[in-house]
Amino acid sequence: MINTYEILETIKMISSESLDIRTITMGISLRDCAHSDMDELAKRVYDKITRKAEKLVKTGEDIEREYGIPITNKRISVTPVSIIGEAANGDYIKIAMAMDRATETTGVDFIGGYSALVHKGYTDGDRRFVDSIPEALSETKRVCASVNIATTKAGINMDAIAQMGQVIKKSAELSAKEDGIACAKLVVFCNAPEDNPFMAGSFHGIGEPECVINVGVSGPGVMHNALKKISPNADFTEVAETIKKTAFKITRVGQLVATEASRRLGVTFGIVDLSLAPTPAIGDSIANIIEDMGLEKCGAPGTTAALALLNDAVKKGGTMASSQVGGLSGAFIPVSEDAGMVEAVKAGALSLEKLEAMTCVCSVGLDMIAVPGDTPDYTISAIIADEAAIGMINNKTTAVRIIPVPGKKVGDFVEFGGLLGSSPIMAVNVFSSKAFIARGGRIPAPIHSLRN
Repeated sequence: MINTYEILETIKMISSESLDIRTITMGISLRDCAHSDMDELAKRVYDKITRKAEKLVKTGEDIEREYGIPITNKRISVTPVSIIGEAANGDYIKIAMAMDRATETTGVDFIGGYSALVHKGYTDGDRRFVDSIPEALSETKRVCASVNIATTKAGINMDAIAQMGQVIKKSAELSAKEDGIACAKLVVFCNAPEDNPFMAGSFHGIGEPECVINVGVSGPGVMHNALKKISPNADFTEVAETIKKTAFKITRVGQLVATEASRRLGVTFGIVDLSLAPTPAIGDSIANIIEDMGLEKCGAPGTTAALALLNDAVKKGGTMASSQVGGLSGAFIPVSEDAGMVEAVKAGALSLEKLEAMTCVCSVGLDMIAVPGDTPDYTISAIIADEAAIGMINNKTTAVRIIPVPGKKVGDFVEFGGLLGSSPIMAVNVFSSKAFIARGGRIPAPIHSLRN
């Protein structure tokens, strides 16, 4: 039974500790939309998305109003577009435009799934699709893209990594008037999950149902306040226990919303992603949680250990609260979206190299990193390769969402707005990786991938 204290506690989490449901994401299969004519395919995509998601926004708003739980975004993810468009003659951009029009019709905030899975190699269609990404992202408002370039089972596709460095640079150039914002809608993955509700990396995996509801929970502010209530001298056992119990409470809210949304929409309930997703709001920060454990600034020695404890305890608490946990589920460390991370970068406590070390133990990877606009494409590719290696060897999801901001240099500041926040331009190692990336081919899967 839920007692009065627990109800009041949840109300406080919402009213003063920034607890929200970050997203309700409807996953929609587009496999039955495939057609040899690209115009007809785009029409089918628009029709199916608008039909399936017709009531998504209204349902989310009804749940917000009735339960008093903020739902920040309503989103859609679809089958990777490179798959459904492969047999069609024409430009993939037409599908991106159809997806963007569908977001306007349905009123959702973002749509993900302009995606390709090329971890072991390209098909001819994949090559055409990846080439289309910069134009698609710069000409649409709400379309998000992702490319999976590595898995623990397949190894790392270094040809794809080389191309993605070029794609990111071109995306930045085509959206230069908006500080390269197109890159904020593009994620490069290793071990991409098929049920992730968070943008920009969300897509509806080929093993997913016809239509599904996935929910992403937030709550760094709640965790920050919970740790402030315990003694500053509490040992790490007590710290971990506090995080675990708090994660349980946060996830129960997500479970409630997910169950209710799927019931009202008549759609399968997929998963709750219990990731701690920060916002630019003061106090709603992963960096602040790390500092609550006794570090002067996020990035100081001990940061990776603190993040490991946080990530593990969040997962332990969340899996007790929901029978269907999935997606990424852990702690996100996006720089521009986390006010505490921004302060740590400004103070000189947090570097790109330290962030890379932190990605070994957190949910995703190098996320919303703003770097100088003149960073070479091969350097960006090498950064992606490093993250992919971490994911491949450790059998975990890693990703890179990096923005080479045109015209900006180290020490400058860039404003993206909204949930994307703002960020200092971070320094990048200037020693060349050009010859390394030029080798191409595939880095083989590690020996421990042979588990059958």
